[in-house]
Amino acid sequence: MTGPAGHVLGVDSGGSGIRIALAPADGSGPPLTWTSPAPAGVAARRLLDHVLPAARDLLTRAGAQACEAACVGAAGMAALGDELRAVLPGALREALGVRRLALASDAVTAYAGALGQRPGAVVAGGTGMIALGTDLTQEGGWRRADGWGHLLGDCGSGAWIGRAGLEAALRAHDGRAGGSDALLARMTTTLGPAPDLPAALYPRPDRPAVLASFAPEVARCAPEDPVAARILREAARHIAETAAAVCPRRWPVSGRSTHAAAETAGPGAAGVTCEVALTGGLFRMGDPLLAPLREELQSQLPHAQLVPAQGTPLDGALRVAGALVTDSLHLPTDPVMLRIIC
Repeated sequence: MTGPAGHVLGVDSGGSGIRIALAPADGSGPPLTWTSPAPAGVAARRLLDHVLPAARDLLTRAGAQACEAACVGAAGMAALGDELRAVLPGALREALGVRRLALASDAVTAYAGALGQRPGAVVAGGTGMIALGTDLTQEGGWRRADGWGHLLGDCGSGAWIGRAGLEAALRAHDGRAGGSDALLARMTTTLGPAPDLPAALYPRPDRPAVLASFAPEVARCAPEDPVAARILREAARHIAETAAAVCPRRWPVSGRSTHAAAETAGPGAAGVTCEVALTGGLFRMGDPLLAPLREELQSQLPHAQLVPAQGTPLDGALRVAGALVTDSLHLPTDPVMLRIIC
């Protein structure tokens, strides 16, 4: 290993693939990274088939022999991660020399990437939608909202916007109220004629991603099409509701350390602010979504301050791993959201 603190490994495994980074634990240099577009899901062996060769290669490039600590953030870790929690610790310890390990929901690594170790709320939006909040106390723990998938929730997500846009297109095709000729034209161009859409969509295992692929078309139509604009306003309302559900009930009072115990206060109390960050590809749609979202956040969370996300979920995984090395992890631990294995 180079340097007394060694190296830390971060893994971000989600629906759009796997991303890995290796960095000096003391932050003395930029990380080395590796990316694959192939998602691993919650199958431990499939994830290891990607992670272990890539991590060994990164260690070789860094001139290191082992990892002091690692953090694996994976979609599905909270609800379906039993196999990951059973298999990964031993495998990573044996293959990479990992001494301390954090197994986290991808929502936790998204939080750590966006806000670091500050109290607040983070909304992660892409194909799906989930929000996570904490006041950094173990008693308060994590507050989670949505993330229930495109059939049961993910309200305001890319899949939700895309499905709503396609419904409006099909209404126009049928001559029903609430249709949009503009969205029908975009659907025909990007996905094909209306009569062919069910056969092209329903059998596909990646239906949420196909639905989400139409969300940018809704955003493109919104400035000139009132139906598309209404869809994005409704999506903004859902996103703000999700953020409001997880914003900590206790916030640090101005002038006190964010790691100190938070004072109990209600929304709008003087000197009290809940930081909210947005992360994920959904928010790259720009003002057609962000303008109504800012209005909804101001209405539903007048005590909140919208702040830029500091980094990505992969950055968050590296931050958590680095904090394990220095015993400076302040994020609440939890059996399924954030489990620490020494």
